[in-house]
Amino acid sequence: MVLSTALYSRTLQVKAFNICKVILSSRAMFHSEYLANDARYSFLKELGLSATNLGVFDGTWKGSGSTTKTICPSNGKVIAEVKQGSAADYESCVKAAEKAWDVWAELPAPRRGEIVRQIGDALRTKLVPLGKLVSLEMGKILAEGIGEVQEYIDICDYAVGLSRSMAGSIFPSERPGHVLRENWNPLGVIGVISAFNFPVAVYGWNSAIAMVCGDTIVWKGAETTPLVSIATIKVVAEVLEKNNLPRAIASLCCGGSDIGKAMAADNRIKLLSFTGSTKVGSEVGVEVQKRFGRHLLELGGNNALIVADDADLSIVVQAVLFACVGTTGQRCTTTRRLILHKSVYNEVLTKLKKAYEQVLNRIGDPLEESTLIGPLHSQVSLDNFKNAIEEIVKAGGKIEFGGKVLNTPGYFVTPTIVTGLKHDHPLVHQECFAPIVYVLEANNLKEAISWNNEVTQGLSSSLFTQSLSNVFEWLGPKGSDCGIVNINIPTSGAEIGCAFGGEKHTGGGRESGSDAWKQYMRRSAITLNFSKDLPLAQGIKFE
Repeated sequence: MVLSTALYSRTLQVKAFNICKVILSSRAMFHSEYLANDARYSFLKELGLSATNLGVFDGTWKGSGSTTKTICPSNGKVIAEVKQGSAADYESCVKAAEKAWDVWAELPAPRRGEIVRQIGDALRTKLVPLGKLVSLEMGKILAEGIGEVQEYIDICDYAVGLSRSMAGSIFPSERPGHVLRENWNPLGVIGVISAFNFPVAVYGWNSAIAMVCGDTIVWKGAETTPLVSIATIKVVAEVLEKNNLPRAIASLCCGGSDIGKAMAADNRIKLLSFTGSTKVGSEVGVEVQKRFGRHLLELGGNNALIVADDADLSIVVQAVLFACVGTTGQRCTTTRRLILHKSVYNEVLTKLKKAYEQVLNRIGDPLEESTLIGPLHSQVSLDNFKNAIEEIVKAGGKIEFGGKVLNTPGYFVTPTIVTGLKHDHPLVHQECFAPIVYVLEANNLKEAISWNNEVTQGLSSSLFTQSLSNVFEWLGPKGSDCGIVNINIPTSGAEIGCAFGGEKHTGGGRESGSDAWKQYMRRSAITLNFSKDLPLAQGIKFE
């Protein structure tokens, strides 16, 4: 009986072992289909990525939340798995970032700038593989993917100079023996919530500037581009470790809306930078304001490009083509409305349709260097495109070009030109994050400017003209009401030197250059009395 029991127990152990072996074998076979295990995407291993990845970094890689699969938009296949963050993981990130701030804020700004310089150099060594990852996971073409990483590098260079030039001010005092000055100090821990369309650059704009200002960062990237977030933080963390600094200076918590909501409500997050839709941004702004926190909102943009009657048409079509179909219409600065003076309307429309025709054969895999138009980012994006086309046709709009979903793997569509809808039609005023442009005919520049300004968003705008009077009307108080006001260049493709952002429902936030750094710091007004007297301001006598 004892022997029989032992044999039975042994039999159960063998069966359990075999079941586990089958499960592990099946899981391995399943993972073998992931693109992370495909030799064609070997650059993923260069970035420290594998078939399964941890999506939380508080100085140590971890993750106790749900597991998500990240999808390649050009073929619909799984790239890899990511273990997301839980509420406890988020708490760990914030606490670690607070602790890291005690060290980071004590460093002189130029020393912090030196660390950011090294981050820029480290990014240079990963420029191509990280750019390829952006193309693979987001869907933008390779030139744009690499260009986005380059933008992070450029803002690092900019931030290095800023670290030695963030000046306070000294003002004359009305009182003898007194001096007035303004001083800037770090805020503390800041939060960054970025969107799928620029999964590297938006973090770069915020983090490089915030770091030289003395802040530490907790980042939640887009749910659909977690691999880019992980790979980017791996680069930054390595630099911090080499310099014996707390790696939680740059923390990461991949996750869903629950993590974003926690950040918005968290008093420890002194500034929350949010990039995304106007709808979600308005909710974030209200939540942050409830706790009297700071927010930096970069939201939607229903951008217009105006072509005046005297415009140089030789550059107009090329500019419009990039502005409308670049990044497959998924830039916040993409041209959504093309406002043409009636005297050039037919000519520009005809030439634009020919230009669209010429790029149709260059829709494809964004990792191929010959590709000019990649896929939409996700099934949700594809559904939104299809719904928009249906609504346009129902409303009486004319599809001049495109409007089709390609019968291929992935989320590919043809760039679309629409006419026949009035300037104030609800569809024209609604931003569809896809390559759809509404072409409108205006009688004069004044009318065109009024149409530019009538939408709720106010991000980017552009005017093509050769007239100085037109230029200054466009730049003046009754001109464009957008945060970006261009002349003879597209609405998209902003440089880092100016502060980037928009007005109205675009959120009012400013990132990147100019004096955007001030948002990441707190300002103190200081009166210093170096005399032995105590005169009061405004000549008040209290004796």
